[in-house]
Amino acid sequence: MLPDKLTDRAYPTADLGPPALRLASTGTLTYGLSVGEVLGVSTLAGARLIGGRAGLERIVQRLNVMEVPDILAWVKPHELLLTTGYPLRHTPQSLENLVADLDARGVSALGIKLGRYLDALPPRMIEQADRLGFPLILLPADVGFDDILNQVLTDILNRQAAVLARTEEVHRALVQIVLSGGGLQEVVDEVAALLEVAVVAMDGERRMLAGCGPDEHLRAMLEWDGPADPAGPVTDGEHLMVPVLAGGLDHGRIVAYGAGGGLRASDVVGILERAATVVALLITNQQAVAAVESKYRADFLRDVLAGRAGEDDQVIAHCSGFGWDLDRPMTVLVAELDGRDDAADGTGGRAGRRDRGADERLVQERLAAAWTSVVRRHDRHAAVAGFANEVVAVVGAPEEGGAAPDPAVLVREAAAVFSEPHGARHTFSTGISRTVTSPSRLPEAYEQAVKAVRVGRQMHGAGARVHFDQLGVYRLLSLVPDPAELHAFVRETLGELACDDEPEAVDLRRTLQVLLETNLNVAETARRLHFHYNTLRYRIGKLERMLGPFTEDAHLRLNLTLALHVLRMKGI
Repeated sequence: MLPDKLTDRAYPTADLGPPALRLASTGTLTYGLSVGEVLGVSTLAGARLIGGRAGLERIVQRLNVMEVPDILAWVKPHELLLTTGYPLRHTPQSLENLVADLDARGVSALGIKLGRYLDALPPRMIEQADRLGFPLILLPADVGFDDILNQVLTDILNRQAAVLARTEEVHRALVQIVLSGGGLQEVVDEVAALLEVAVVAMDGERRMLAGCGPDEHLRAMLEWDGPADPAGPVTDGEHLMVPVLAGGLDHGRIVAYGAGGGLRASDVVGILERAATVVALLITNQQAVAAVESKYRADFLRDVLAGRAGEDDQVIAHCSGFGWDLDRPMTVLVAELDGRDDAADGTGGRAGRRDRGADERLVQERLAAAWTSVVRRHDRHAAVAGFANEVVAVVGAPEEGGAAPDPAVLVREAAAVFSEPHGARHTFSTGISRTVTSPSRLPEAYEQAVKAVRVGRQMHGAGARVHFDQLGVYRLLSLVPDPAELHAFVRETLGELACDDEPEAVDLRRTLQVLLETNLNVAETARRLHFHYNTLRYRIGKLERMLGPFTEDAHLRLNLTLALHVLRMKGI
């Protein structure tokens, strides 16, 4: 006699129709029949649910028969386990924790035949099944396990075959869209129509590339807090996300949204996975075309900045084809990544250098993308290009009564966009030129911006933003056409203090610099350098023996100050 806890429920034979999407224990989506659908096959028409009604949505992908007491070592996730109870007939106490053990191993359900070896199941076993949502099924006595195995496995295989055929058909349709000249939006429109849900394709930073559906549904997908780096399809019942991968790179996501859990079609995952493949093809193709166009534009802008692109009229006409307006007052901005010399992370060998080089290229590309998006937003006719070690923007400068982007605003917004994905781990410095009025003056402006960024970093550190006119004496020094003259001046003025090889020379040079900065205030210099007053007096005497009586000679002090300034411009 069955326990009072038993709940009778017969599942008549019916057309199962398309299965719903199911979440596996890992949180990813998978195919199979739900336990409720398995109970609908003809061989289980007389089956009854004993406990665990909440688990009817569990997936069954395979079947197994319990023939040995140590079955736990042999079960697999998503299995329907069948048993007569024969292995447990002499140890009924093993039934007490069997449900919890099977559930912990991902088994979907347990089907039992009573009456031959077991007359009833312990009430605690049924209580555990209800608590864990683990279906316990009373199997019909007149149905053999082989019949159940054959029919259920056949249904699972037929379902999977139908899904594969459907997704293959969809794949051909999407590829045909691409071959006919369609783009990302047309692919997304087709997928949304096939699934009858809203669909959006987004990049790795969750920016929408194309979308189809009501605005509120598109917002819901963009705002959904799904996994940042999914290895496969994931869902929460309303949203379904599939990563867009190509060549080992993550190009973004494609997301479907069914309000109120509307993602019920069995081929939703298959369709989105095929769509993700096509989207990856489109994105990589767009990137390849954009890379060629970007290189062509960058090469021409490099020629303009080097003064070898031709006459002004020719340059203006050619640039208009790119959407650039160089027939107006212009300012050149140059942005350079900070800390390139400090990029080494201790990784030795050629492989480590390759890894660092690849990382630097990615960061450089991200810097160029940030500047391009910000400059385009403020000045759609500006010229922007990323070079190997810098990003150059030629933007409009304000005329009387006119409006033009404020360089300070551009730098601030570019820094914000650049730091979004990875925080402030990388920074850049920016140099700003004077205003010029013709393409022929752009080489001069470019040199000013380059000097401003490099001198500015020396003066203010990483993240500097400096206009050429703010360089002061450095501006004058940077205008000396022959760097060799500057180096000779430093050697003649500072003598052995110009060398960085000797720590003592570097230390004395630091003392001289602070003395000149404090206008020979010995007490203040001693305080800054944390020296005793007498120690500093001794150092001053040593410096004068090396350099001359600079404490009395104003002209010598000026020369020493300029020489130290030149040293601070090292590498510029």
